[in-house]
Amino acid sequence: MKNALLIATACLLGLLSTTGASLPYPILPPLFVNGAPDSLTHFLGLPPKLLFALALMVNPIGLLLGTAVLGSLSDRYGRRPLLLVTAVGAAIGHVLTAWALASRSYPLFLVARFGTGLLEGHSAIVRAMLADRLQGPLRNHALSWLNGALHLGWLVGPLLAGFTIAWGLTIPFYIAAGALLLGAALVGFALERKPRAAGPSWWSVARERHAFNLLRHDGLRALFGVQLAYTCGVTAFYEFYPLWLVEVGHYDTRAIALVNVGMCGLMTCSALFAGRASRTEPMRRAAWLAACVALAIGSLGVGHLWVGLVGIMAFGLPHAFYNAVVQAWAADRFGGGHGQGAVMGLLSTTFCLANILMAAAGAVLTLVDTRLVLLTGAILTAWAANRMRAWGSGAMAGLPPAA
Repeated sequence: MKNALLIATACLLGLLSTTGASLPYPILPPLFVNGAPDSLTHFLGLPPKLLFALALMVNPIGLLLGTAVLGSLSDRYGRRPLLLVTAVGAAIGHVLTAWALASRSYPLFLVARFGTGLLEGHSAIVRAMLADRLQGPLRNHALSWLNGALHLGWLVGPLLAGFTIAWGLTIPFYIAAGALLLGAALVGFALERKPRAAGPSWWSVARERHAFNLLRHDGLRALFGVQLAYTCGVTAFYEFYPLWLVEVGHYDTRAIALVNVGMCGLMTCSALFAGRASRTEPMRRAAWLAACVALAIGSLGVGHLWVGLVGIMAFGLPHAFYNAVVQAWAADRFGGGHGQGAVMGLLSTTFCLANILMAAAGAVLTLVDTRLVLLTGAILTAWAANRMRAWGSGAMAGLPPAA
């Protein structure tokens, strides 16, 4: 398959994946904070903010389980069949989400979001597909372009929600389901079918070759630790800056979507150029970028609307470059020895775990002040920046050099 078609297919799947994951972000805060009390927003008489945080948490739990094993399963069974199953399954999950909203069923909403997350964890598969079919600068650029498509999904999802919700609360989810079915059709056309090789069952692969098995290795365990801290800050920002906008600026779904357009637009444009080579050691470069991300997240803790808006917009630039640096470095350093699917799965799984942890923390902290979640995220990201700086300079005892 030609490289251009390979890259285009990967980028489209990445775009559709994060579009679906980010779709509820501008919908849920106004729905739970300002919506009329009913069986969805006041389920069992629980506080709406708590229900909102749980709704945020359940999708990443599914993503965590999916990304932990999907990359390794694709190493064993091939990228094409796994991508087909996950794309169609995620489309069904969006349809179930729409039904849950229409019927005002909070339990069904949680089940649907969990199932969608479980099958939307195929970003590890598309990263691995690029990592093991491309080499050198082209691979770095392709991974960066894929990151751009993933970032663009964080723009398209909220934008889709903001500008179609006037037609009905369920319409954005039906549109996302249709787009995923089109993506599945493209996978069937663009990726060649390969004969299935004999080997262990899918359950054996999932149990024995999941991404967390990589934590037995010192270098990958260190990467997991700093990446988890960094992504805790990022997911705290993603999950709770819309709620911050509702509380501080009294924004509605459309206004939140417009702010997201500015942030993700800058992030997407930055990702297109983030794969360029640099003479700076990768971990030291990542450390400076993570510090800038921490500063942007921390600006929301001031509680001033315009200061926070500047921070939201500025967030996208260093985050896009950080992703390009760390993913390309991990593919070069660890992918050959441990399998690109497993390594990319570990990175994706780390992001999902961070989503769960910060949604759980937010369920408690937002009952006091939403800014506490964002400040906690900024502190964790700053800590990660410090650890990456130490690793890049060879100051982390017991670890091999980062270069």
